[in-house]
Amino acid sequence: MNRNTKTLDAPGHNQITEGVIWKQLLLFFFPILFGTFFQQLYNTADAIVVGRFVGKEALAAVGGPTGTLINLLIGIFVGLSSGAGVIISQFYGAKKESQVSLAVHTAAAFSLIGGIVLMFVGFFLAPSALRAMGTPDDIMDYSVLYLRIYFLGAIPNLFYNMGAGILRAAGNSRHPLYFLIASCFTNIVLDLVFVVSFHMGVAGAAAATIMSQFVSAVLVARVLARTNQSYRLKIKNMGIDREMLKQMTRIGFPAALQSVMYSSSNVIIQAAVNSLGTDTIAAWTAYSKIDSIFWMIISAFGIAVTTFVGQNYGAGKKDRVYKGIRICMIMGFISAFVLSFFLYYFGSYIYLLFTNDRDVIEKGMEILRFLSPAFFTYVCIEIYSGSLRGIGDSWIPMIITALGICGLRVFWILVAVPIRPGIRTLIFSYPLTWVITSVLFIVYFNWFSPLKRLRLPHLG
Repeated sequence: MNRNTKTLDAPGHNQITEGVIWKQLLLFFFPILFGTFFQQLYNTADAIVVGRFVGKEALAAVGGPTGTLINLLIGIFVGLSSGAGVIISQFYGAKKESQVSLAVHTAAAFSLIGGIVLMFVGFFLAPSALRAMGTPDDIMDYSVLYLRIYFLGAIPNLFYNMGAGILRAAGNSRHPLYFLIASCFTNIVLDLVFVVSFHMGVAGAAAATIMSQFVSAVLVARVLARTNQSYRLKIKNMGIDREMLKQMTRIGFPAALQSVMYSSSNVIIQAAVNSLGTDTIAAWTAYSKIDSIFWMIISAFGIAVTTFVGQNYGAGKKDRVYKGIRICMIMGFISAFVLSFFLYYFGSYIYLLFTNDRDVIEKGMEILRFLSPAFFTYVCIEIYSGSLRGIGDSWIPMIITALGICGLRVFWILVAVPIRPGIRTLIFSYPLTWVITSVLFIVYFNWFSPLKRLRLPHLG
């Protein structure tokens, strides 16, 4: 890797490393939150439109087994690309311009290659993967069709995710938000046109999704190409620098492996849900869209604290690292408690967006009222793992997550569910694994992590 370190020419001060901590976290958090909200909204729009205008079989197909497989395959790349975000944020915080540029062009080239690979893998393996999950026959054709069309748009999908990650690593979380808003409304309009007006069913929903992803990819490419900052993207400079890719992979691979383990455990859960019938699959699909409200909030905190820690760590401001983690943790707990209360008492009204089927709504509320009070038990996992990623410590958090969440969850499903079949036994695996993994993260973070050598306040 090129060791020259040209100083950045960016005007003014870097507020992430110098501003009021809680304000900087919130200023970074809210654009990510709203961006994630609109990303979830355009995914949810597919489920709402096909659920209301095609039927519960289409709803089960669009968000059930297909959603699980999409998360599995896309998650591999997003995990790998997180390493690029950490590297770029550290170089940017340390004002190493040439290294930022090299990392950006390596990351962009990697996203295009990954998109091509994912497009072929997703298209050709869709039928066999769905059959392996025990997808019911009445939704199989819908599911295969949706997946194959969806993965034709893998290149713009991955390029946008990488481009947005580059911007966020440099502290620019506003533009990814604007792009997702544009993409979201594009998808909603096209959903209505293709599904409602042209009666294209799940094919129309999938086509609307990939077209909207193309819009966001073009917009992020435009900003990266026109900026005067060190992260400017020039097509002629795109290419893989082996040393830089090695650094990114070293940090990103554990996150990718963690995502695979998460998604693999969810595949097993989805297979168990599939055995409970179409009503339960539809209810689980709708629930997954509703509880995404929590995941987008906690994920936004995780991304915010990763960038905050990465830049301040790169700038050598260790006191701000710890204060930022503590403040972000408090905000995460407050958000979890408020959202749990809202979903527990008012979640039934949200289910009506997806379906009027009383059986589906009843099963969905059973799931929601069981799981939403336990959301707060996941906060430590996200904030601590995001903080550790910011300094490049990703292997041990991956192992903790793999054992505490993925391994234990699979064990529970394979052992406990056959003894007492039912949706409650199945979903109990979530709070069980969240609590155990949170304890493991608290112990590791406060007594054994690399940050222990830099310890200031006690954060347990």
